[in-house]
Amino acid sequence: MKLTCRKQQRTMCAQYCISFADVEKAHINIRDFVHLTPVLTSSILNQVTGRNLFFKCELFQKTGSFKVRGALNAIRGLIPAPSGKPKAVVTHSSGNHGQALAYAAKLEGIPAYIVVPQTAPNCKKLAIQAYGASILYSEQSDESRENVTKRIMEETEGIMIHPNQEPAVMAGQGTIAMEVLNQVPLVDALVVPVGGGGMVAGIAITVKALRPSVKVYAAEPLNADDCYQSKLRGELTPNPYPPETIADGVKSSIGLNTWPVIRDLVDDVFTVTEDEIKYATQLVWERMKLLIEPTAGVGVAAVLSQHFQTISPEVKNICIVLSGGNVDLTSVTWLKQAERPAPYQSVFV
Repeated sequence: MKLTCRKQQRTMCAQYCISFADVEKAHINIRDFVHLTPVLTSSILNQVTGRNLFFKCELFQKTGSFKVRGALNAIRGLIPAPSGKPKAVVTHSSGNHGQALAYAAKLEGIPAYIVVPQTAPNCKKLAIQAYGASILYSEQSDESRENVTKRIMEETEGIMIHPNQEPAVMAGQGTIAMEVLNQVPLVDALVVPVGGGGMVAGIAITVKALRPSVKVYAAEPLNADDCYQSKLRGELTPNPYPPETIADGVKSSIGLNTWPVIRDLVDDVFTVTEDEIKYATQLVWERMKLLIEPTAGVGVAAVLSQHFQTISPEVKNICIVLSGGNVDLTSVTWLKQAERPAPYQSVFV
């Protein structure tokens, strides 16, 4: 027997750390503080893929990425606390969540402490400082990030806002899907970059509650394929060591809160090579004139990949979330460091 939408939502609420009701609440919490980002199209990319592509432009979002949605929802959820505002908020981040939390905390007058790896792009570190937060450095590994974060929390008596496992953050990211379903009513699938999984989990919760027939695909670098490996094995399988990828925003592994949602509600995971990411990013820069960061190029690369061609032609209208545009322009030397992947041979850039 087919579950009704309301019954599905109740089932999700029992199974996962967030429900669609949490996403609806997040939408109310943040709608006056974020941009309704546009959805753009590209005839050349439609021609290359043989599908109708729609690009949800979160690079135009405040702080330059989708991350501000979750950060704002988390911070605004702290304010009504009977004990008053927290003394501080603390997080670890590859950069974009750090910027978003710094911005959200500043709006409420709360000190923010952001732990970032030494290798984080300079543009992201400078932006975190520009929003008034304090930066502290860690090594690249998740363990190092967490250890430094724990120490800072103890020193500042701050509250941790996890970049992707915090339920309020996941719910905030889910508001992207609410917008897409209104902006592209005939959408057949969403393609979402995945690192820790907060965005794809929030989107999956929302899509499967409102439009269960719409597919949700995750995309990640082959060099950081923990999501793919987890789906393949049927159990949470973190990256065994810090991955090396140009897509710095998706180096982290999915976690205990995002994994059950991804396991059950994400329809497939596509992995792409570093060359595919680089050329997809370059293609968007030159054909669409959108300065996306390589992490946003991961979803584009997935749709352009040979593996994606196995998806049924009936999945015609595809929305790719361009997750952010915080590009370190001093690092674009990589443009000359890769050969053009086979699927791109016919694309002139």
